[in-house]
Amino acid sequence: MSANRPAAVVVLAAGEGTRMKSATPKVLHALCGRSLVGHVVAASRELDPQNLVVVVGHAREQVQAHLAGIDPDVRTAVQHEQKGTGHAVRTALEELSGSGVVLDGTVIVVCGDTPLLTGETLRRLGDTHAADKNAVTVLSAEVPDATGYGRIVRDADTGAVTAIVEHKDAGDAQRAIREINSGVFAFDARLLVDALGKVRTDNSQGEEYLTDVLGIVREAGHRVGAAVAADHREILGINNRVQLAEARRLLNERLLERAMLAGVTVVDPASTFIDVSVVFEQDATVHPGTQLLGATSVATGAEVGPHARLTDTAVGAGAVVSFTVAEGARIGAGANVGPYAYLRPGTDLGPKSKAGAYVEMKNASIGEGTKVPHLSYVGDATIGEFTNIGAASVFVNYDGEAKHHTTVGSHCRTGSDNMFVAPVTIGDGAYTAAGSVITKDVPPGSLAVARGQQRNIEGWVARKRPGSAAAQAASAARQEPEGE
Repeated sequence: MSANRPAAVVVLAAGEGTRMKSATPKVLHALCGRSLVGHVVAASRELDPQNLVVVVGHAREQVQAHLAGIDPDVRTAVQHEQKGTGHAVRTALEELSGSGVVLDGTVIVVCGDTPLLTGETLRRLGDTHAADKNAVTVLSAEVPDATGYGRIVRDADTGAVTAIVEHKDAGDAQRAIREINSGVFAFDARLLVDALGKVRTDNSQGEEYLTDVLGIVREAGHRVGAAVAADHREILGINNRVQLAEARRLLNERLLERAMLAGVTVVDPASTFIDVSVVFEQDATVHPGTQLLGATSVATGAEVGPHARLTDTAVGAGAVVSFTVAEGARIGAGANVGPYAYLRPGTDLGPKSKAGAYVEMKNASIGEGTKVPHLSYVGDATIGEFTNIGAASVFVNYDGEAKHHTTVGSHCRTGSDNMFVAPVTIGDGAYTAAGSVITKDVPPGSLAVARGQQRNIEGWVARKRPGSAAAQAASAARQEPEGE
């Protein structure tokens, strides 16, 4: 951690973001498991600031509620009217001073719509600010195409920033500059407070521009510098859905690269999507078409995919999960899931267990080595160890008003097409016959048969369906000569 702990980080998140064309406030749009402002708050927290203030305005109740959920220690300052970035920062500082906070040190100002910004880059900004003894330090970036951006103009001898020139005001020589302003700054706190009181509104927008602070402190004889971001893509702001998708792609690439460098095999990064909160162990494998979301973890030797979507799911060592949707589930070591399984919240698969093709589970605990191989629904159930559930079985857990529990013991063998009408218990080592509807408890070691006796009615087709294809086939079968 840097020794240059900021006195405050101010996050500007008051704008409406009309170009998103959404009922959702811009800073609450999500990518890779966090909101835009959530990414910025997380990066800011890496600096361990003494104070973290988010300036809110548009839809402030929603934004404040979201912030309280992701970081309860964040302060918010309300900018009731959007009167510019300088006014927004002044609103944040007034919120702090009104709470008795006296700022002394560095104030870092970041934008709430820059989700690719890292804590490392912000730390480097703070370190440069302190090392160069600047009054203001601009986070800049060198971009391939600077069209439309404000250019950083430096003193050729000292490297100090002498101006930020907007593209429309730049001459040919200045337009050739590829170093641009990111809108992220580090300020000396006391000089910032003083300069904000001198910012004027005599501009085309009638707003208080934060960038005017740079000219004010420079005219007072203080130094303005810049710190160049290592990757220019970090400073990208989000203003529309196209930019949101691009940022998601870039962040996803960053997350996958980190995973691969840590020992994870990602077979096709272009078709694999993960959230920032996903955790891997070495030698996990992710196959194409897979989404890993929320607090999902994948242990050593596990294989996930192809075409799996796991949310808040823990995959144990050596487990195999393919063509599966899972949410809030635990998949034990060596378990096998899929294809086309659906694991709903509360599913807990024991080691070396199986949830096979077209199996759905919910709030179910499955013991070690137990298999539910085919076409079954297991809900509100506990199944012991090394039990086999026959194909097309249904745990009938809902009576129309309440859910009920089914318990199946260890080393049981249940037949295909069974209905277990909860609440019911199948004892250890018990068997149930195919086609049974189990409504009563089955003692350990017993065979339960709960089905009607078969009765064959000879000649029914000839009498009831005369002339039909079935009748003709039956007649032909009766007339076939016996084999030699």
